[in-house]
Order: sequence, then C-alpha cells, then structure tokens
Amino acid sequence: MDTLISLMNHPYLTSKLGLAEDGKRHIDAIYPITMFFAFGIYLVYQRYEKKHNSPVPFEYKIPIQADTTWEGVQIEQPHLQAHLTDEKLRPAFQAPGREWITSYDPATGKHIGTFLADNAFEIEEKIAKAQRAQLTWKNSSFQKRRRVMRSLLKWLVDNQEACAKVACRDTGKTLIDAALGEILTTCSKLEWLIKHGEKALQPESRSTNLMLSYKKSQILYEPLGVVAAIVSWNYPLHNAWSPILASIFAGNGVVLKCSEQVIWSTTWFVGAISACLRACGHDPELIQVVCCYPDTAKALTTSPNIKHITFIGSETVGRKVAIDATKHLTPVTLELGGKDPAIILPGTDLKKWASIWLRGVYQNMGQNCIGIERLIVSTEQYDDLYAIFESVVPKLRIGSVMTTAQGGYVRTIEGGAMLNDDRFRGLEKLIDDAREANAYVIGGKQYHHHDHEHGYYFQPTVVGPVDIKMEIANTELFAPVALLMPYETLEEAVEIANSTRYGLGASVFGPDQEDCITIAKQLECGMVSINDFATFYIKYDLYCMKRSSGYGRFGGPEGLRSLTNPKAIIVDRWPSLIQTGIPPVLDYPLRSLSQSWEFVSGLVRLLYAESWRTRLGALLTVATTANK
Repeated sequence: MDTLISLMNHPYLTSKLGLAEDGKRHIDAIYPITMFFAFGIYLVYQRYEKKHNSPVPFEYKIPIQADTTWEGVQIEQPHLQAHLTDEKLRPAFQAPGREWITSYDPATGKHIGTFLADNAFEIEEKIAKAQRAQLTWKNSSFQKRRRVMRSLLKWLVDNQEACAKVACRDTGKTLIDAALGEILTTCSKLEWLIKHGEKALQPESRSTNLMLSYKKSQILYEPLGVVAAIVSWNYPLHNAWSPILASIFAGNGVVLKCSEQVIWSTTWFVGAISACLRACGHDPELIQVVCCYPDTAKALTTSPNIKHITFIGSETVGRKVAIDATKHLTPVTLELGGKDPAIILPGTDLKKWASIWLRGVYQNMGQNCIGIERLIVSTEQYDDLYAIFESVVPKLRIGSVMTTAQGGYVRTIEGGAMLNDDRFRGLEKLIDDAREANAYVIGGKQYHHHDHEHGYYFQPTVVGPVDIKMEIANTELFAPVALLMPYETLEEAVEIANSTRYGLGASVFGPDQEDCITIAKQLECGMVSINDFATFYIKYDLYCMKRSSGYGRFGGPEGLRSLTNPKAIIVDRWPSLIQTGIPPVLDYPLRSLSQSWEFVSGLVRLLYAESWRTRLGALLTVATTANK
C-alpha cells in the first residue's frame, strides 16, 4: 500500500493531473489507480501467454554418426541388403524369418546401421497405438497444438546444423542443400501452421437462400482419426515432418512409412517430434514410423483404420498406392514426379538469371521433384546459354561434407552424392542416345571419386540441343542433368513446355513481367514462378499438382482441410419463432394429389421464377392451398 501511495504522489502525476478551477493542482486518484491496474492486467496477460504459448524446451540426443569425425565400417558394395553377404553388418540378434535393412552413407559407403524391417503384424500394431493416442489428442485445443509447433520450430532453428548433418549422412547431400531443402522449407511450414492453421480449421459459416432464410449453417472440420504418409528419400527431414505436422495440427494420429533408403535419419527426425510431444505433456505414441520393403506396405495402404494417405514419390508407386486405397475408399493425395521447364523469353539477360538456373538444376544433385530439368531458350540466345553452362558446370566440385580433409577442415563442394547407382546405366543410355541424335554433352557419366571410391556420384551434366522427340526430353531424370531446348517462336516454347505428361512446377523468365504472366497462363502445370525458381514451395499454401504429377493438395488451407472430415450442421436461426413444419396439403396421407402438386409447383415459382409478377402470383397460390 505504501508503494501505491508513493506512486500516486509522484511529482509527475501531481503536476500533470487534477487541475482545479482555482488554478491549484490536486491529485485525482483515478488516474494513477487506473494505470496501476492496467499495468497489472498486462503483466498477468503476459505471464499467461508465456505459460501457455511459449516454446517448451526439450533435450534430444544427436547421433554420433552426425559428427564429421565419425569412422564407420566400410561397405565394399553398399546396398540395402549388404548384410546378407557381409557378416560384419549383421545385428547380434537374428530374428528367424525376418527381413533387415542396411543403412549406409551413399557419399562414402560407410555403414550407419542395420534395422529390422516391419512386418504386417507390427504395422497393424503401430496403427493401433496411434489410434489410442489420437482419442485424447483429437480433443486438444489449437493453443496446445500451436505450442507443439512453436517448440518444434525453436528446436529446429537451434539444432539446424545437427539436423543438416543427419540428412547429409543418410543421403549424401551437401550442408547448403540440406539447409535450403530441409531446414528452410520446414521452418516455413511450421510458421504457416502457427499463424494460419487454426483459421483454416475454424468452423465456417455458409450462405443461405430464400427457402431456408430462417436457418443458419456451418461446416465443422473434424479430425479423421489415423492417417498415413508414405514419403520419398530425397529430403528425409522435410518429407517426414511436413505431413506429420499438418496431420497432428488437424487433430489426427500419423503412421509415417519412410523410404528404406533413409530409415536411420527418418527415425531420428521423427523421434524429435515424439520428444517434443512428451515434453509438452502429450502422448508420443501419436506418431508411428513404419519402414519395410514394398511388398509389405500393403498392410498400411489397404488398412481399414487408415483414413487418408499422403504419398510423395514416383508416379509408378503412386499409382499402386491409389489402387490399394480403393479397397476401403481411402482418400489419397499424390505428389508425384515432375519435368519442370524454365522458359526463357527473348531478350532476357542470361547472366542475370544464370545462378538461379544452375541452382534449379543442380540443387540436391537434381534429386528434386520441382527441380528445373528443361531450359527452353530462343535459338538466338541458345549458344550464349550453352556457353554459360559450359563455363560453370565442369568446375562443380562433388564429394562428401561429412568427411574432413587433412588439417580437420571440411572440403568446400557444390554437389553431393546420388542415393545409389540403380539409375546410372539408364541415365547414361538416355544421354548417349541424345548424343547420337546430334546433341552436345558435357559430363554424362558416373563419377568415380578419388577420395570416396565406394560412394555414388554422377557428373553434373549438360545436354543440348534437345527436342521433344528425344526420350530424354520426356523422362523424369531426377539427376544433375540440364537439358537445353531451343525454340523459334513463343508458341513453340509453350508447346515444348507442355509436351510431357507431367504438370508440377514451371518457371518463366523475361524482361517484361506481364509477358511472363501471359506465357505462364498457357502452361499446363500446378505452379509457376516468374523470374524465379520454386518459390511456391516456400510459400506453403501455393503447392498444387496437375496431370501425371499427382492430385490433391497437401499445403495451405485446402491441404489441411483434406486431413479432416467436413461436417455440415444446419440449425434454426430463431428457434422460438419459426421452425420447419409440414403444411397440411403435403401431410401424409395426401388429401389431393392435384392440390399437393399445385402447392409444390407454386412454391417453386415463388422461390425461383424470373419475374416478380410471377413470384407474387405464386405466393397467392401457395397461401391459398397450404391448408387444404
């Protein structure tokens, strides 16, 4: 109380407040008291916000394999079943009749671990665990879900180097590729969910009509239950976190089926979300990781307890998933392959945009669904564009960022490894066929690294000129290969861009933005960047698919709502005044078919006739026949 009185008698307050008619200043206590209580309310609000919304810190151990000084066992011929021929790779405990998966660093061929593959029974058990946890989670508030997202965002930002190194170890990519494709994109998704996720799932009021003007209606977006995500290997952090984050924010449990190629990193990345859920007071069993060989995956895709499937991967596998899902009419979102074009309009400053094109082609060694595969350039500028690529591409250094050179420093490289060598022979044949069709080729072969003889590398490659009749122009390469395709007219440029069966992303570059937009509107694809590359992926609510690149949405409000069950509820606007009733002329048993028809046809004219004169006449008909 003494402190409050001192505050009220502060010279500033006594000199500024309470000027009386006699010219003397008096203290009007309402001013300092109001300020005191307002400040107190503010402090209470801030404390409440911090207690219920601030990120929750949690500890999660970084694996030793993420250290650049880690020395693993060298595998002579790295592949998923290397343990069958190399006893050193086998686990100490051998389960009879079970399958195992060998995990390795594709940049060095070092053994990371050998993991037990899930069988059908274990997959069913994991679905059941997620179901039990979801029963409680579905009733959680958006405030609690946002707090999980905030906690994950803070952890990811604070531990971005460790996360990048884990991704590099399991996929062979570079730290920069991991930062751009794994960390940055995932942070963007988390930010969107925190800021806009609740709004997208709030009950939505719908408009009414004259007939039901006494009613009001809304759509509720309720959790589906347990959903599945089957994701590819090229971005193990982002591809795992992206569908999981959306699914749990929508109130669902999740079963994630990761690629066998990245079981080690995916298990660790998903484990971080489980640790966060535990720290926030929620059941970590809400999220389950499944890893198995393709022939066992049907236990997931045909399960009656899976209410939605998000698939990210190849067109071939996506079609199989869609077929499996028809067994129980499970809805599916498919994000499949791409053959993204970049149309370069005449007069474009090639040097200005060259860095973006190089990054678009060779980011993650071309292992991107939305990477640039085709550069469509006018014949007048073709030679200049080829010269730019010819001057840069042979100088690109490839290797491993997870090994240190003499002196302990990490080598500077622009490109990492490919996941394996399964596609090398096919790539080389496509490139050789193009060469035989009079295309010039830079690179185009498997690269045998002098420091990593057991790693899987492919030379950064340029092929051109390429036309739409070549097989290489119509096959998704998913490799560090740039195809240069000349055109004579803009109509031909659009024809080249639309010539494949894919329709994922595209880019248009040119000196005039309006001209670029005109061309963009003619492209048959889901997304187009103007004078840029793949920016629609960072803007989370813009991701769309078309044609053989898939269907559905897994971004933005549409993607979030696809993970819910929309339920329509319609109620009386003034229940004490007016509610639906059946007029006597329509009540069972009908008294007169002709009078009943006269009433109904009059009602139709009253509600939907073109002229008001007809409507007024129909009103008289309805009024006179309603009680007959």
